[in-house]
Amino acid sequence: MRNTLKITVAVAAASAVALGASACSAPSDVTASSDKNDTNAPLVVAASPTPHATILDYVKEKLAPQAGLKLDVKVFNDYKLPNKVTDDGQVDANFFQHKPFLDTYNKENGTDIVPVVNVEIEPLGVYSKKIHKLSDLKPGSTVSVPNDPSNEGRALKLLAENGVITLKPGVGSDATLTDVKDNKGIKITELEAAQTAPRLADVDAAVINGNFAVGAKLKPATDALALEKAQGNPYANFLAVKKGRENDPRVKKLAKLLNSDEVKKFIENTYKDGSVIPAFGPVKG
Repeated sequence: MRNTLKITVAVAAASAVALGASACSAPSDVTASSDKNDTNAPLVVAASPTPHATILDYVKEKLAPQAGLKLDVKVFNDYKLPNKVTDDGQVDANFFQHKPFLDTYNKENGTDIVPVVNVEIEPLGVYSKKIHKLSDLKPGSTVSVPNDPSNEGRALKLLAENGVITLKPGVGSDATLTDVKDNKGIKITELEAAQTAPRLADVDAAVINGNFAVGAKLKPATDALALEKAQGNPYANFLAVKKGRENDPRVKKLAKLLNSDEVKKFIENTYKDGSVIPAFGPVKG
């Protein structure tokens, strides 16, 4: 089966190095409070730029002062470092990921980071600068997908649901490239999730995470050739902490604020195109 698949693994080495250099080695002012009971210390939260840091900045400016919470938002541009700095104590919490991604990270790195509250969902979409509908994809066309395990499976599932490829029977969002039964001549290119939007012009189509699509000024509701359904979507993004920090009074305050009516309205008013949807409620699984 592998021999029949035309799979191109694209490694954006230079971009990855540049990205790591900008996001790695957390700034010297990133320092989590060593005393989780010190309610006067700022709560340091690592977040992806959009929409996570945007939402946190709203909370910091509009809601946190009245709640007696000092919030320090640190922006990271990749999907690996926020969990690392949360685990080693450089930050108190993070907000950037969904449960399948966290489960994979904990398993691969021996960490014990846990979800606190769901906040929002960013539907995954297929975008293109070269075609107008997915049926325009022909043998030899290239489609890029995120290369991290949870998002790659999610991307392949979306492609299969829209007839671009066929997956083996019984395969779902945990699919890998080896689970593609029929690629219909399409060349699937793996990229770091953060590179799918910047390198959209290099392929015929790309499956892009909602936050990176928004960051690239793509509008999921109008620009996506195919979009994940929001209803029943298991990929809610949540506030997360290292196990044992769930009862930090500051974490509890932030969790309550992130699930407030004010934040719900802010998300709905800021992302009217449906690129980001409130997803309040306990994390399942």
